[in-house]
Amino acid sequence: MKFISYLVIGILFGITMFKSEAASWFRIYEMFRFDSFHMYGIIGSALAFGILITQWIKKKNIKDINGTPIQIQSKQKGFKRYFFGGIIFGLGWALAGACPGPMFTLLGANYTGITIVIISALLGTYLYGILRDKLPH
Repeated sequence: MKFISYLVIGILFGITMFKSEAASWFRIYEMFRFDSFHMYGIIGSALAFGILITQWIKKKNIKDINGTPIQIQSKQKGFKRYFFGGIIFGLGWALAGACPGPMFTLLGANYTGITIVIISALLGTYLYGILRDKLPH
């Protein structure tokens, strides 16, 4: 039953991404050229909403589906890791024309060229998992 609910939520997320044009290569191109506020509005509202929900979860001691309290671990502070990670992420996003969320939305919308991006993202994630202990953090 959980699988079906996850599938339905994923499909609704994909439809929302596609209809809001967040998966549009043109909208992403506009964003990186600073020609339009569209994507900044989507990302900014998602960020604000995420911050508010996270603070609400922490304040109210919200529990998950199984009744276990949700515990949000603190992240390690550090400038370099986020700076260089952000640059790598942004370059990949700009080159591919898609961030990880819309990649599968584009595949579902029958943009088959995104398959190369998805395979590359999976291989990059796998490679990071192998090399993680050897990389400076």
